[in-house]
Amino acid sequence: MAHPDPSGARPVRAPRRLRDLPEFRALIGARSTNALAVSALATVVAFQTYEITRDPLALGWLGLVEAIPALSLVLFGGHLADRRDRRTIVVATSAIVTLTALVLAALSAAGVLSLLGILAVIFATGVASGFERPALTALEAQVVPREEAARGVSTLSSVSQGGAILGPAMGGIAIAVVGIPTTYAGIAILLAISTGCLATISRKPIPAPIEGEPILQALLGGVRYVARTPALVGSMALDLFAVFFGGAIALLPIFATDILHVGAIGLGVLRTAPSVGALLVMLVATRRPPSRHAGRTLLLCVAGFGLSMIVFGASTIFAVSLAALFFAGVTDGVSMIIRNTILRVLSPERIRGRVASVNWVFIGASNELGAFESGVAARLFGTVPSVIGGGILTLAVVGITAWLVPSLRSLDIDRSTPDEGHRATRDRVALASVADEQR
Repeated sequence: MAHPDPSGARPVRAPRRLRDLPEFRALIGARSTNALAVSALATVVAFQTYEITRDPLALGWLGLVEAIPALSLVLFGGHLADRRDRRTIVVATSAIVTLTALVLAALSAAGVLSLLGILAVIFATGVASGFERPALTALEAQVVPREEAARGVSTLSSVSQGGAILGPAMGGIAIAVVGIPTTYAGIAILLAISTGCLATISRKPIPAPIEGEPILQALLGGVRYVARTPALVGSMALDLFAVFFGGAIALLPIFATDILHVGAIGLGVLRTAPSVGALLVMLVATRRPPSRHAGRTLLLCVAGFGLSMIVFGASTIFAVSLAALFFAGVTDGVSMIIRNTILRVLSPERIRGRVASVNWVFIGASNELGAFESGVAARLFGTVPSVIGGGILTLAVVGITAWLVPSLRSLDIDRSTPDEGHRATRDRVALASVADEQR
C-alpha cells in the first residue's frame, strides 16, 4: 500500500521495517556518533576548564555561553530550515562542530588554550546548535514515514540516550589514557563520521513560502501555529514546567553528600539512574511505540515523574532514592517519545522547522532555567522541601493541563488508524488563519 511522502513530493511504498530505509540507517549512524562525541566533548571541556581555572564559576559560564546563542538564534534557525535545504544546513553545522573539536585539539596540543579560548569555541558550537536543531528535526520528519513516526522517534532517541550515557565515561577514560589533545582529536573523528552519515541523505524538497511574507511574520509563523494548536502547546508546556519545577539533577551533589551520605561514587550512580531508565524504555518503545492514547499516556507519565520526585525528595535511603530516579527516567523517556511524536505528526511540512524551533526554545528554557530554579528554591526553602514542592507543583501542572487542553487528553496518534483527514483539515485551517494574519 502506498503512503504519502512526508515532504508531499510523491507517494512512496512503506518498507517492511523502518530500518530497511538506508537514509534512516544514516540517521541512526549520525545520531549515535554525534551523541557519543558531544557528551564526551562536554566532559572533556568541563574537565579542562576546571583544570585551567580551578574556579567552579567557570563551569557555569560554559553552559551560559553555549545557551545564549543557541536560544537566541533558534527561531531564525527554524525560519531558515523552512526556506533552505535542510540537509545542507545540518551537514554544514555538523562540520562546524567538528572543526571546533579540531581547534580545541590543536590549541591544547600547543599549550596555548585559555578560558577565553574555550568560551569562544563553545560560543561557536552554540551558534551552530541554533541552526542545526530545528533543521535536523524537520529533516528527520522528511526521512521517517509519517506512519512510523513513533517508532522512528523511539529508535533515534534510544541511540542518542545510549551515546549520552557512554560518552562521558569514554571521555574521562580517554583523558587518563591518551591525554586531552588526542581525546579532542578522537571526538573530531566521531563528529566527522556523523557529518558523513548526514551527507549520504538525499536533498529533500524545500517547502514553498508564502509570497510577499514579511521576514518578521515568517519568523513568528511557528509561534502562531503552536499557539493555535492546543495539543502542541499542552505537550510543550508539560515538558517546560515538569523540568522547571520537578527537576532535581542540579541538586544531586547535595543529596549524595549531605542526605544519603554516599559520596562521589554514589553521586555518579544517582546521575546515571535516570538515563538508564530512559534508555530501557526507549528500547522497548522501538518495538511497542506508545502511540495509542498518546495524550493520556503523556499526562500520566508526567504525573509519574512528579511523584518520583516527591519520593526522591523525601527519601533518606539510597536504594529508594535510586529507584525513584530510575522511575523518573522511565516516565521521562516515555513522555519524551510522545512529545517528539506529537511534534512530528501535528507540524505541517511548510512550517515544521519553525515549529521545531519553538519546541527547542521550550526545551532550552526548561533545562537552563530549571537548574537555576532548583538552586534558588533550595537556598530559600531548603533542599528537601524544594524537591518535594517541585514534585507537587508538577502534579498541579498536569491537572491544570488536562483540564485546559481536552484535545491533549483524547489525542491518539496510533499509526494503524490515523485520522489523516481530520488532521489535514485542522492543519489547513490553522495555516490559513496564520497566513491571513500575516497578509
